[in-house]
Amino acid sequence: MIDIIDLALLDNVSSEAKKSPRLRKNHNFHKSLEEPCNRLLNGMEPDSYIRPHRHLDPEKGESIVILRGRLGVIAFDEQGSITQHSLLVPGGNAVAVNVPCGVFHTFVSLERGTVFFETKAGPYKPITEEESAHWAPGEGSAEATPYLESLKKLW
Repeated sequence: MIDIIDLALLDNVSSEAKKSPRLRKNHNFHKSLEEPCNRLLNGMEPDSYIRPHRHLDPEKGESIVILRGRLGVIAFDEQGSITQHSLLVPGGNAVAVNVPCGVFHTFVSLERGTVFFETKAGPYKPITEEESAHWAPGEGSAEATPYLESLKKLW
């Protein structure tokens, strides 16, 4: 069987994201986290915070394609200054991003029901402390919400 990405699947991923404590939810197409290519849908709600991070493994660049909603993409330098930002919108001027390894970045959902397709090299490895931005608040911290709100103001 092939996997069809249809509106029902996007609705399901969005519904699961809304119910999740982190306000985001993956729908993996890869059968195991050990597979050499991880392919997934990621549903993300506007109050979900992804701490800026980078992937240091030279094989761990990632590509994102927006399918529904609005997604802000932000790149930072080593000190946390914003070096680039873009708005991904289906059918808009920017619809995808490729983030090379070593670049600090984050994604910000700007609309309810935002869903994007993500692909990156496997196997899956959690972000290490060295890959997390030391200048950004940790997920779940008191500072995370104001920081996220400041990032949303870029749009």
